[in-house]
Amino acid sequence: MDVKQLRYFVAIVDCGGFSQASRELNIAQPALSQQIARLEYEVGAPLFLRSSRGVTPTAKGITLHRQAKFILRQIEQAITMTREAETQISGRVTLGLPPTTSAQIGVDLVVRLNRRFPGIIVNLIEGLSGNLRNLAVAGDLDLAVLFTPSAVPNWEETEFLREELFLVYPRDRKLLPDDMTSVTVRDLLEVPLILPSPQHGLRRRVDLEFERLNLTCNPVAEIDSLSILMQCLQRGMGATVKPMAAVNVHGPAQASQWRCLPFRGMSMTRLNYLYAPPRETAAPAVSVVHEELLNIACEEVLSRRWRGVTWTGPDRAA
Repeated sequence: MDVKQLRYFVAIVDCGGFSQASRELNIAQPALSQQIARLEYEVGAPLFLRSSRGVTPTAKGITLHRQAKFILRQIEQAITMTREAETQISGRVTLGLPPTTSAQIGVDLVVRLNRRFPGIIVNLIEGLSGNLRNLAVAGDLDLAVLFTPSAVPNWEETEFLREELFLVYPRDRKLLPDDMTSVTVRDLLEVPLILPSPQHGLRRRVDLEFERLNLTCNPVAEIDSLSILMQCLQRGMGATVKPMAAVNVHGPAQASQWRCLPFRGMSMTRLNYLYAPPRETAAPAVSVVHEELLNIACEEVLSRRWRGVTWTGPDRAA
């Protein structure tokens, strides 16, 4: 088994077939098939289920695909670490951020990294925490912000934020009295709610509070896109439960258009964790993005630009 065979194998799985992979790799399909046959001989088991519609990895193929992607990423980082000049850190870093985190610091983080570390190419992927976890476990991310501890095996986690959840809706929509300064779960029964789908961690948090009171949560819509959800609220469809950073989804200039009411008589919060590979194996570029993300998050909290959160991470140098 060699690196070339692993690259070919990963390409076939990612492309969903030999013909497309051969075009992407610029290698003849018979030669590609021969390399995979050798790999299957060394593994001692078939790696693909072949049919008229293409190929899908077997159980052993799925396992090898996950490990091969990790190995190839480590090789790429090792080469980058060897080649880079001492005076400039360079490399590609794939960072996964949830939508609300991205809305708060995504742009500033990319701009700062581009200015301070022009040799680093940041590939920022925005997605739901469950999807980001799957990408991290599959070896497709270098860093990820998630909301649960011990979410990525063999990765290190750094708790850095506690976010408060709010009832959020446009100020011009008179869903609740103007003099109301906080809400309870029972108050949510008085407004049409748009929430993420049940597999979303935030939705499970809301459902749990309803269940504790023997109430049923019946949203008028379930939307897993933050941008679309907030646009629906702007069109008068109701309210949602989100951290305050959600109001920045269409830019800080529009943040004042939203009303954010905290919950009373209960703790509606969630912790934020920054996940990364072990420090001793992380490429310098990954370590730089890791530190800059924590730095900018801390600055946003201390300057009160990131509202509704508490810094729980390590002390940052002044």
